[in-house]
Amino acid sequence: VVHTTIDRWVQRFAPELEKRMRPHLKKSNDSWRVDETYVKVRGKWMYLYRAVDSQGQTLDFLLNQTRSKRAAKRFFRKVLGQSHVTKPRVITVDKNAAYPPAIDDLKEDKLLSEKCQYRASKYLNNRIEQDHRFIKRRVKPGLGFASYQTAWRTLQGYEAMNMIRKGQVTGAAKHNIQAQNQFISEIFGLTA
Repeated sequence: VVHTTIDRWVQRFAPELEKRMRPHLKKSNDSWRVDETYVKVRGKWMYLYRAVDSQGQTLDFLLNQTRSKRAAKRFFRKVLGQSHVTKPRVITVDKNAAYPPAIDDLKEDKLLSEKCQYRASKYLNNRIEQDHRFIKRRVKPGLGFASYQTAWRTLQGYEAMNMIRKGQVTGAAKHNIQAQNQFISEIFGLTA
């Protein structure tokens, strides 16, 4: 099989995998870790916003061109819209100046509770920093993406497989590869 064939499969099936997997995700807890990492698209660095709970379960992700209040707000709205996500009691972030005003705006809009705490701590965010490694290990050998759409679809596949691998879906435990394969087969209707 030629590598371009596999790339075409990823572009076609990664978004579908993510869409079909979402309803089967286990509930998260209310302690969030939020951070962003860099991904090269068309020779320029873009920001991949990511959030995990304190147990390491991926909440959501978003690829954006900027690192701004508007982008942070968009990301938080996306995360809060997921059915498996519990509203946060505390949000731990790094020292990115865009997060505090975005969180304040979401509190004003009543999307976040007034009691929701914001913590800026480099060391409490180690959970998400370690979680970035899985994505970076997949992205780095590719030397970047040719377009935003290609990057987004590929990252959807990486994140979906990472969630399944971490045991975030019901019926597929963390180290049970057979159950994980069975889960993917079932959501695509491939099992008899």
